[in-house]
Amino acid sequence: MEVLGMAVVVVEDGKIVDVSEPRVDFCPLFYKYRGIEKLTRENVRQNIEFRIKDFGIFTERREMRMKDFLSFGISEIMSMCVSKGILDCAVTVCDGSGTAIVEDPELIQGIGGRISGLVETSPLQSVIREIGRERVLDPETARIDQVAGARLAWDMGYRMIGVTIVKANDAVLIRKELGEHAVLFGVHTSGCTESEARSLMENCDVVTGCASKFIWKAAKEMGAMQVGTKVPVFAVSELGRRICSIRLEQIDKPAMSGPDDPARPLI
Repeated sequence: MEVLGMAVVVVEDGKIVDVSEPRVDFCPLFYKYRGIEKLTRENVRQNIEFRIKDFGIFTERREMRMKDFLSFGISEIMSMCVSKGILDCAVTVCDGSGTAIVEDPELIQGIGGRISGLVETSPLQSVIREIGRERVLDPETARIDQVAGARLAWDMGYRMIGVTIVKANDAVLIRKELGEHAVLFGVHTSGCTESEARSLMENCDVVTGCASKFIWKAAKEMGAMQVGTKVPVFAVSELGRRICSIRLEQIDKPAMSGPDDPARPLI
């Protein structure tokens, strides 16, 4: 999993076996909630050890349900959309299941609110049981494939399908296949190229700014609606703007006029 500052952490049998150096040394969210002023290999390790101990990430002890944590986290927004009937389901990614189709708002939040950029995972039977084996794209391997997950959601009869997207090519393909039946949420955008950022902004409805200089640049150029300041979310499409406006009303926050200038390092 790519976590704080895009450090890569490898966990095997519930134990951390490798942590790379962070590519970014500051995250406003972890400064706000954990008081971390500079990201290092050691405090990245400590954070993942906390997640393993506290709610069992990457283990059979994984807690799967959670209430809202962030004001403008993508899992919070998708959970809200399902609870309000804007979305029928969320195609999301979970440690222990890979790509899954979820329609329970608390489960959407419990899955997405506790992971970062999941790169690869393997099956955890407790996680698969909680989600429902028939809702996991590939319960034998727990592979991550958001395009195949969107197709499975369509085959299951869902017609307003929220999908988390990391790869710009996935956004292009899902948009081409499902059109307005797909509501795309670009996530984990730090370090993406300028062409990837532009493609995500052109095809997604909502995109997280993360530490991506090119997402922030495209958001300004495209006049995207910004919500949040620590790690803002940019609403690109008309539906994305409506979703973010509903979220603002739900948590009683004012709208911002447009993308501001990030007061932190971007890559």
